[in-house]
Amino acid sequence: MAEAWDPHGSLRRMPWIGGAQWAGKTTVSELLSLEYGLTGYHYDFHDARGHRDRRIARRVARGEPVADPGPERMWTERGPEEMAAETLAGFPERFAWVLDDLRALSTGRAAVAEGWGLRPELVAPLVDSVRRMVVLVPTEEFRRHQLRTLPRAGALDVAVRDPARAQAHRIARDRLVAEDAVRGARRLGVPVMEVDGSRGAAGAAALVAEQFAPWPGAPERAGRG
Repeated sequence: MAEAWDPHGSLRRMPWIGGAQWAGKTTVSELLSLEYGLTGYHYDFHDARGHRDRRIARRVARGEPVADPGPERMWTERGPEEMAAETLAGFPERFAWVLDDLRALSTGRAAVAEGWGLRPELVAPLVDSVRRMVVLVPTEEFRRHQLRTLPRAGALDVAVRDPARAQAHRIARDRLVAEDAVRGARRLGVPVMEVDGSRGAAGAAALVAEQFAPWPGAPERAGRG
């Protein structure tokens, strides 16, 4: 893989948080931003807005249909395995747009990026140490807790004929995508952290901070070279 263009030298040194849906990535990154004066980058926000425009432009350039598949096709007509495979196949191109966003930042302080599309196999070749990244995954019990208590996790925001089937497909897809992230992280030596909710958001953020290789202002970890 060719070395990524890093005009400010910041991409290779910044902390990255990837992993599963509903593991607390956004909350942890926000707490780290406040604690250490980092600039937060939230993948889902950009992916659903500016990157959507890029997806449409790409489809136009390729002569593909502009519109997304309808909700039935998206959530009920395909099995979770097909849905997960499509999601994973799309991450590399979407990551290139993330890098474009981050290259535009020159704030004089580090950024922390979080999102499920920040995959270990994409981030690891970019950073100067695999300890710049942490992959967060919920335990199964904590995943069920999130599905019960977070409205956006517990139900889709689109109308389909069989909402229970669509939600089951979504949960199974997310589990498959998370398992792929864990396999990739372990293969590359990227730290994986299971989140069970017992430490609360602040405790989880403190553990994540300890996992990272140092960035300016970060806490020192005992024995870190």
